[in-house]
Amino acid sequence: MSPFIIKTIQFLLSLSLLIVLHEMGHFIPAKLFKTRVEKFYLFFDVKFSLFKKKIGETVYGIGWLPLGGYVKISGMIDESMDTEAMSEEPKEWEFRSKPAWQRLIIMLGGVTVNFILALVIYIGMAYAYGDTFIPADGLKDGVYVTEETIGDEIGIQTGDKILAVDGEKIKDFNTIFMDIINGNNITIDRNGETIEKEIPVDFINTLLDDKDRIRFLSFRFPFLIGEVSPESLNIDAGLEPKDEIVEIAGKKVTYFDEVKPILEQYKGQKINLTVIRDNSVRKVIPVVINDSSQIGVRPVMPSMDEMEKRGLLSIQTEKYTFAESIPAGINKGVTTFTGYLKQLKKIFNPDTGAYKGVGGFAAIGGLFPEAWNWQVFWGTTAFLSIMLGVLNLLPIPALDGGHVMFLLYEMVSGRKPSDKFLEYAQVVGFFLLLALILFANGNDLYRYLMEK
Repeated sequence: MSPFIIKTIQFLLSLSLLIVLHEMGHFIPAKLFKTRVEKFYLFFDVKFSLFKKKIGETVYGIGWLPLGGYVKISGMIDESMDTEAMSEEPKEWEFRSKPAWQRLIIMLGGVTVNFILALVIYIGMAYAYGDTFIPADGLKDGVYVTEETIGDEIGIQTGDKILAVDGEKIKDFNTIFMDIINGNNITIDRNGETIEKEIPVDFINTLLDDKDRIRFLSFRFPFLIGEVSPESLNIDAGLEPKDEIVEIAGKKVTYFDEVKPILEQYKGQKINLTVIRDNSVRKVIPVVINDSSQIGVRPVMPSMDEMEKRGLLSIQTEKYTFAESIPAGINKGVTTFTGYLKQLKKIFNPDTGAYKGVGGFAAIGGLFPEAWNWQVFWGTTAFLSIMLGVLNLLPIPALDGGHVMFLLYEMVSGRKPSDKFLEYAQVVGFFLLLALILFANGNDLYRYLMEK
């Protein structure tokens, strides 16, 4: 099965699960408050349905347009724009006839389920998988800045140890990138000196302008040869895969990032490389450095276990009992939630340029791996559940947050907005959502074309 199909299946499975449970969050309180639900749909049934069956007073179905799902509640102005029914006298089983507090619970039910689902998934993952990570302070000699221009802009150099972002200590090296993206200032240790650096407001924009520079940080690793390029001047020099380069022209080399400055001194010259073969044999091999200051080999990264054995980094594993997994999962959910809010804040600030990174269905589908992995699937689904909950709470008419906004106004002021006003607001909200969908998916298309 092709990687694209595997990604697509995971995406549709995750999306279907989230939509059904979100709509169930509206459906259940509506039923509890004796409000009639006319339809319960996975995906939109524009013109026709792939499947539908009426059970009791509700039609359950699957639409053909996978842009979401919905429950059609009687007496509610929603995306169906059923204004004819709204022109009649309110019935006791209609949404508009219920007290404001009941309507508020019905409207908040979907996002409540989203947040609870994310916590349940994170708790389950903590219990089933635990946490295995590289502590941010577990890098022996700091980070490797793969793009020096990006490092200069943010003030990070190779060898720096990143201690905190916005005053919060970094626990996991793998979270550093997103912490910096969402943060305002960074604390680093440079040769024993603690330094505070402000993260430029347009730092995200700088990264997005060049897709090859997105991941500008790595951990430092030894220079192991993966393969000798067929076009290399040193194809017959005697270099072999898995050889580790430890000296160049007599200069000691510990990490791959130390190689380039040395090679630039010997451009176009013949020098000696000292390599370690099979973890024990030391060989001196004459090579020619080409005009681009390269040996003509592709490096390969050692395994994490090998790096840990050498003492270059440490790997930490935390296992949880069921009781311990509950606070661990909740903490993961809260951290993910606050992190996403920070991302959203950056997106709504034009100065950051973060809006360029907004993605549509292709970007979301790209979060899933090319090979089936339940751990990644559930982690991505939990994140998307939080994302769906947060986005649905935005005060935009046609979203749950728009309905909540008008309900809160009614509860505070004692005045209910007119049906005509709500109809107009729904239309405006629909076009706003359509514009956002087009913008997000347009970004996906633009990035795809730029990569060609």
